[in-house]
Amino acid sequence: MLNISNINSFYGEVQVLKEVSLHVDQGEIVTLIGANAAGKSTLISCISRTVKSFTGEIQFEGKTISNLRPDQIVDLGLVQIPEGRLLFPKL
Repeated sequence: MLNISNINSFYGEVQVLKEVSLHVDQGEIVTLIGANAAGKSTLISCISRTVKSFTGEIQFEGKTISNLRPDQIVDLGLVQIPEGRLLFPKL
């Protein structure tokens, strides 16, 4: 369903992701755990294409999405909701 291959990402000259690969099957639940500044949010931002400075390939349902715009990725059903946002504050 989601296949991430050899992702490298940089903020300026600082490499924050190095050769990250991950495969998630349909129905599988995956948790990213790591210290502050370990690259968890950067990886999610690479998937949603809100971080554009990366190399490697990301596929969703067999289709390469590494070159799509963020709105096109949302249309595929991949959505990033940042931590701490109250989407429904009264619930």
